[in-house]
Amino acid sequence: MSDPIPAQTALFTITRTTAPVRTQIENHLRHAILSGHFRPGDRLVERELCELLCVSRTPLREALLLLESQRLVVNIPQKGLVVATMTQQEAEEIYQVRAAVEGQAGRLFAERANSEQRAALQEAFSAVESALQSAVVSSLVDAKERFYAVLLRGVGNRTLTAIADSLRIRSAWLRYLTLAQPGRANQSVAEMRRILEAVLARDGAGASSACVDHVEAAGAIAAEVFQQRGAEIQTERPSRARGAKQTSTPPSAV
Repeated sequence: MSDPIPAQTALFTITRTTAPVRTQIENHLRHAILSGHFRPGDRLVERELCELLCVSRTPLREALLLLESQRLVVNIPQKGLVVATMTQQEAEEIYQVRAAVEGQAGRLFAERANSEQRAALQEAFSAVESALQSAVVSSLVDAKERFYAVLLRGVGNRTLTAIADSLRIRSAWLRYLTLAQPGRANQSVAEMRRILEAVLARDGAGASSACVDHVEAAGAIAAEVFQQRGAEIQTERPSRARGAKQTSTPPSAV
């Protein structure tokens, strides 16, 4: 497990809200994994997590089971639960499927979204641009997640939305990795601007093409990093982008 941090830190504080404790635990742990606080291959020891989160084992185990179903953690015999690693082939497969699914999502949003949904997407993109100016990788990842959450709500296809959500959860760590590469953040936002322009113009084919290009560009960056760093990619924290600040606090829930 990564270096321990005090249980009272906001990163792992379970609060009294309308959300069930299990959901709060799930969100905290997911963000800790995706932001790199818990790294690929780290053991997740129940006793330590209970102390860190100040919770009992029952809701913790429920949350860990959900994270296991999302393939963010795996149960290894003789070792227990660990943060999942990812091979280059697995990453390539995820990007291939994402390109197909998100391409269709862009097309459907452009053709089906109402005026309120289009305005919400435009507002979400403004938040992406603001996050880019902040130069904080985690803020940009968070803003991008909100953008895609709005986009997926407007496709009018629950099956596609569920598949896309699952893929985006699985590839969230890859987003940290790629956005931390020099120049990728600006390029990524420019690609998202093209998506927005196409959907606002109700250009289904253009939106689909823009979404596919965006995913394929990210996939190409990820492939380069895998080739350059090899096995190290499975044990290192996401690196800091040149000129960008990296915070240890995971992004807020989406």
